[in-house]
Amino acid sequence: MIAQETAPTTSEEQELPLPTPGMNGDDLFRLGMMYSTGQGGCPMDRVSAHMIFNLAAMKGSIEARVYRREMSQEMDREEISEAQKAARRWIDAGVVTLAA
Repeated sequence: MIAQETAPTTSEEQELPLPTPGMNGDDLFRLGMMYSTGQGGCPMDRVSAHMIFNLAAMKGSIEARVYRREMSQEMDREEISEAQKAARRWIDAGVVTLAA
């Protein structure tokens, strides 16, 4: 299962660095960078990186907005749509909370 699908449910999935409720925009930006470069125990995954940059941008990270835009230029519409839907699932599941 890839990171953007759902919140982790098995020990194998929990080994991947994933967004958590306590992460701020900068934390999420760094996590997105890990997925965009395939470092820090993360697979290189543009959809997951875009999804995490999207969450970071919603939490105020200006850098994440820039990187999300750049990633979008390398992705097709289906990948972008998948990343946006995944971000919504993380928010709806309460794993990532946004400021009011």
